[in-house]
Amino acid sequence: MNLPAPKILVVDDTPANLVAMRHLLADSGAELYETDNGNAALALCLDHEFALILLDVNMPEMDGFEVAFLIGEDERLRETPIIFVTAAYADDINRVRGYHFGAVDYIAKPINDMILQSKVRVFLELYRARAALKSTLAELEERNEQLNTEISERRRIEAQIRHQATHDTLTGLPNRTLFHDRLLTAMQRVPRHGPGFALAMLDIDGFKGVNDNHGHPAGDALLKAIADRLGDQVRSNDTVARLGGDEFALILEDVADVDLLMRRCQDIGNALAAPYPLEGRHGPFEAQVSASIGVTLWKGDGQADEDLIQSADRALYQAKDSGKNCCVMSP
Repeated sequence: MNLPAPKILVVDDTPANLVAMRHLLADSGAELYETDNGNAALALCLDHEFALILLDVNMPEMDGFEVAFLIGEDERLRETPIIFVTAAYADDINRVRGYHFGAVDYIAKPINDMILQSKVRVFLELYRARAALKSTLAELEERNEQLNTEISERRRIEAQIRHQATHDTLTGLPNRTLFHDRLLTAMQRVPRHGPGFALAMLDIDGFKGVNDNHGHPAGDALLKAIADRLGDQVRSNDTVARLGGDEFALILEDVADVDLLMRRCQDIGNALAAPYPLEGRHGPFEAQVSASIGVTLWKGDGQADEDLIQSADRALYQAKDSGKNCCVMSP
């Protein structure tokens, strides 16, 4: 981990003291900044992050106490350690005052070389430790964000795979697998919850002509438009599935009235029979198709799912034999 060299700010209005400090701290491994007044010191603090400030107390215009107070008022700077360097104010009252304004230590003038270097070394080590910890935490946070992104992407892909396994690629409707699952769920639910449900099987009359005469892209667009219209015709708890080709299935929940059911199916047929504006290989055109619908009712009489499907299929064939574009209820 390559961390930048720590910075030390030395503030003293006596040039000879600045030279002495520069000499004493030359081997500290820190980058030194110097100034001879409080205003310049505050300006430097705003531009740099200092590991330590060595601050003379007795300066003209703005003394060290005022500088320390203003540094402590700034949220970004208040954690910066300040060591007061002074020959004055050596009594306990002024020491307490200095600590009140934010000093962490005092060094008396004339400066003892070993004391200064020892104290500076301690604060630089603390700064390096904090900087290393901060860097490590930043790396951990970045890695955590990466992991969260990877987990979210993995979940998205898994959800997409699950969706693709149970939904038709073209229309997005439930496919045959999910249709069977929904059908079994409906059959298990009915004995416990009142009204039964109906199964409707649909074939699109005239789809092959659109596909053959106007191209497969037009046929695909027609299937998607049919899927949208079917979705608009059913309730939120119903199921619309594409079983393959131009074959669709509806699971219509909470059915108690056969006449109302047949009117609903007729309304579905009417909606599907309205023209479809499409784009074909020869340009725009209107497709005109219809639906043959076979309907069977299930009320929890122990009928198996395949028997229910076959019953609806037989009604569908009767609808086709009856001239198409109609609904037939199984006996």
